[in-house]
Amino acid sequence: MASDKVVELTDDSFDSDVLQSPTPVLVDFWASWCAPCKAIAPVVDSLADEFDGQVKIGKLNVDDNPATPGQYGVRGIPTLILFKDGKVVDQVVGAVPKNQLEGLIKKAL
Repeated sequence: MASDKVVELTDDSFDSDVLQSPTPVLVDFWASWCAPCKAIAPVVDSLADEFDGQVKIGKLNVDDNPATPGQYGVRGIPTLILFKDGKVVDQVVGAVPKNQLEGLIKKAL
């Protein structure tokens, strides 16, 4: 079940939703055909609930929004990139365990 706290991002909204966000943002670059993306989705959703108010969690479909992944050198998906104050803090590629993503988020808090 998808969390209602996860923000759907687009190339058009990326600047305002991510780069200008007052809170850190974890962006999940994904695609509907990607099995590891589907595997990590429930983890991303639970992080959105867990860190609600501290970190914004967003998902960007790379097929529908090709410009932004290109800008950040996203080659494989899922790629999760953590932004703070409009800059990349850290990133992971692949379906990683939840505790690894929690550690990533805590770096920005």
